[in-house]
Amino acid sequence: MRTKFYPVWIIMQREIRDQLRDWRIIVPIVILTLFFPFLMNFTANQVLDFVEQYGANLLAERFIPFLLMIVGFFPISISLVIALESFAGETERHSIEPLLASPLSDLQLYMGKLLASLVPPVVASYLGVLIYMIGIYRTTSWRPEPSFLILVLVLTFVQALVMVSGAVVVSTQTTSVRAANLLASFIVVPMALLIQGESVIMLWADYDVLWWAVLGQAVLSGLLVRIGVTHFNREELLGREIDILNLRWMWKIFKTEFVGESNTPLEWFTREIPKVLRRLLIPAVMMVIMLVVGAYLGASQVEKLGLPAATFNLDKLQSLDDSILEQFRKIGFFSIGNVATIWLHNLRAAAIAWFLGTFTFAIAGVLVLMLPLTLIGFLAGVAGLSGINPLLFIAAFTLPHGLLEIPAIVLTGAAILQVGASFVTPARGKTIGEVWLRATADWIKVTLVLVIPFFLGAAVLEVFITPRFALLLLGGG
Repeated sequence: MRTKFYPVWIIMQREIRDQLRDWRIIVPIVILTLFFPFLMNFTANQVLDFVEQYGANLLAERFIPFLLMIVGFFPISISLVIALESFAGETERHSIEPLLASPLSDLQLYMGKLLASLVPPVVASYLGVLIYMIGIYRTTSWRPEPSFLILVLVLTFVQALVMVSGAVVVSTQTTSVRAANLLASFIVVPMALLIQGESVIMLWADYDVLWWAVLGQAVLSGLLVRIGVTHFNREELLGREIDILNLRWMWKIFKTEFVGESNTPLEWFTREIPKVLRRLLIPAVMMVIMLVVGAYLGASQVEKLGLPAATFNLDKLQSLDDSILEQFRKIGFFSIGNVATIWLHNLRAAAIAWFLGTFTFAIAGVLVLMLPLTLIGFLAGVAGLSGINPLLFIAAFTLPHGLLEIPAIVLTGAAILQVGASFVTPARGKTIGEVWLRATADWIKVTLVLVIPFFLGAAVLEVFITPRFALLLLGGG
């Protein structure tokens, strides 16, 4: 075991020594570590003095822990620069050849570079947190609870790990620092949005939710490390001279995967589509489980919100008549135009889910597809409080069109899960772009042959059948 990790330790030491010789790295770390905590202490004191004039002590109590998280995050922002430089910078300077020619394994080389990009910013971040806590204690006597301090330290570490692991992946797939910096926007923008969300949670003092953020980022960083190790190829890193967008090559890969071994449309339909469905079997089962979990989570939120039992008026629901059908007509039901609207809305949602899933290893895409079932579960829970059988409610408003719409959602989600899984699945001799194109071809096949027709049929049923079916089950006509 020691012989396997010792080379990683040697590479990490080498990289950190090189970093400490570069003043462009040292100066920002020192400033962010030493100066920024004092600035946050000054800011906290100014806020405390201001809110005390209006008796808003609660705001002060929430603001100080919030600044603690910000102090921990700022030094790790420098980790992005170090990680982007790890492979792309040395490749650009032609100084990586001796390292790649060494007897080190790809895993040892990759992990050594990754840890070297991670350790200095994390140490600087923890030092900044310590300086901030000492300063704020001397001025306000505020001390964090041990559990909260552990949360901030762990949250800081996983945020650094996500940024570093993502940046190292980018660095291995580019040949210049300029290209790596441009692609880094796909890391910076999501992390900025994540920090904003965590800040809101921090100000609400709902710290238990932040542990879920820690878990999610830990899983994401694991996937990123897996991607980097899986697609790291030292021969390709040495042989690639410039980053180019080869559209002809991309089209060839996509066409080959899309057409497969078929020669006619009928042969394509009878041979390729069953192959795709077999590949999507396990992701489809996972998607069904996730939809069920989404419905359960929606129903479980009803009790937490403390809604009144009479949210739905059961008496009115039991006296529905044909006048309700007239109201449905007024808002667009029973019309071809509304069929097109619902159909295009579902297709747009599927496209957004695929787009988001591509950049988040299917996570965001699956969450988008889970939202309708989560809402249905919530409404079923509300109906249960009002005395209506939740299963009856679900059947009334989802069963007719859901027979086609839910399978379409499952197929879309399964294809998106496959796209995400393709990134972390070992595929020697294939680039990240190639495996993405092949998985995307499967998604387009399923969408063209099954998802689009299913959504169209579901839209027809939802507009013309579901309202009458709901009235029939709930006591109308």
